[in-house]
Amino acid sequence: RLEPAGGGGPLWGPGFPFGHLPPPGAPPDRPGDARTDRHLVATAYFARSAELVGLAAGILGRAEDEAHYLALAAEIRAAFAREYVTPNGRMLSDATTAYALALQFGLLPEAAQRQRAAERLAELVRAEGYRISTGFVGTPLVCDALCAAGYERVAYRLLLQRECPSWLYPVTMGATTIWERWDSMLPDGSINPGEMTSFNHYALGAVADWLHRTVAGLAPAEPGYRRITVRPRPGGGLTYASARHRTPYGMAECSWRLQAGTIEITLVVPPNTVAEVTLPGSDAGPVEVGSGTHRWSYPYRDPGARPPTLDSSIAEIMDDAEAWGRVVEALERAAPESPFLLGALQSQSRVPLRRALGQLSNAAEVTAAVERALAGEGAAA
Repeated sequence: RLEPAGGGGPLWGPGFPFGHLPPPGAPPDRPGDARTDRHLVATAYFARSAELVGLAAGILGRAEDEAHYLALAAEIRAAFAREYVTPNGRMLSDATTAYALALQFGLLPEAAQRQRAAERLAELVRAEGYRISTGFVGTPLVCDALCAAGYERVAYRLLLQRECPSWLYPVTMGATTIWERWDSMLPDGSINPGEMTSFNHYALGAVADWLHRTVAGLAPAEPGYRRITVRPRPGGGLTYASARHRTPYGMAECSWRLQAGTIEITLVVPPNTVAEVTLPGSDAGPVEVGSGTHRWSYPYRDPGARPPTLDSSIAEIMDDAEAWGRVVEALERAAPESPFLLGALQSQSRVPLRRALGQLSNAAEVTAAVERALAGEGAAA
């Protein structure tokens, strides 16, 4: 039976849980030095494991085990909230993994806590410069947690980051496999001298699940893909995505392409299955289609696209890589004597950019330059 370890009650412990390794920034010889408390991680997964066992027991008709494990999961969730979560939704470990786990595993009992935790998760990703800050157990969840809370732009910026640590950094270093550490090879081309430096270790590639379900939009709605959910969510400047999965009924495929303001979607539904399709950028509701090949082509409007202005929050502008790049260039030209200005703005991410710039001694000049840059007139104007 799945029970607490070491007499710790619903909280995991005492004892040695592996925790969250190997996180970015951990010393080469101490890959387990994570920002997220290892007992918090273990308790979160204890709650999730108990819930899954209970749900499985229900499907198998084992009512007694179902009731036992679902009650255990509820007990663990309540203990987790008491031990690790403030009334306002801040986590004891103020780290990306802690928030992703709490959000995705249903460990925050109040709606206000969930909203604040999601805001804080996005803030932490921005503070890291959209570089990944999770290890094995947080990486599979962080993009889903962001998207579920409405921060798709943050998730896409995280996905497309090329600086170390990131998913694309190994690609820039010539990698053709997933590494065990984000920096198994260092930027100078030397090999990380520490432990856990495999160059063929899939764990951090778990983002591929999110790529299939969210970017390409292909996911199971029932076991074995008897029913399929198709809901592509283009973003991040990507113009094409495709995913396929060999189901027990045959190959399921979904692809989309953006070109000249039009999106083209192609879906292959295997025999004896059905798919519920939600078309991105469309006001139409979901449609159900049967087996066969289906195609849609229509003018595409990004539902989240709102051209940022001076009255947008700094966070909203940061999440738009192109707009933030123009702002940075304008500030470097208009206020070269203020080397700490960018950091000061990023620390006020919830504040409208206009208000933040209004604190400068040369506010009128800098604000005008940034406004021109946001309008696409060029920072050099």
